[in-house]
Amino acid sequence: MELEKILSISGKPGLYYLLGQSRGGVIVESMIDGKRFPVGMKRNISALSDIAIYTYSEEIRLDEIFRSISEVYGEEKLPVKADDASLLKDFRRILKEFDEERVYPSHIRKLYGWYEALKKSGKLEDLLKATEAEETESEEDQSEEE
Repeated sequence: MELEKILSISGKPGLYYLLGQSRGGVIVESMIDGKRFPVGMKRNISALSDIAIYTYSEEIRLDEIFRSISEVYGEEKLPVKADDASLLKDFRRILKEFDEERVYPSHIRKLYGWYEALKKSGKLEDLLKATEAEETESEEDQSEEE
């Protein structure tokens, strides 16, 4: 499962899987109920692969954050409904140096919601395995260069 094919669509809850392109936009499938429908290009569509969380030194990709959430929480439920201060404190367990001036509690709640949606759909495990395989591959490439 690749993050390039998982979309967030403004004004629509949840996540969507990209099925293909149409003349006026894209065809998507809801990860919530499996319904398929076209989305016009007037909507703001973001692939999860294009989204990152700001830290003080760099931007961290979502696949890395999802892996960190998985390591920290395992099968526990995420604190989506916690108050803002608790949510920010809790997110430090996942990403120690996130930029508090640019990452808002609403962003964290949305991120947690995406994680839960991927987990519920069964696509999270595929994603974590794929990113693990990519890391192993890049480590092997680096060791061959040395």
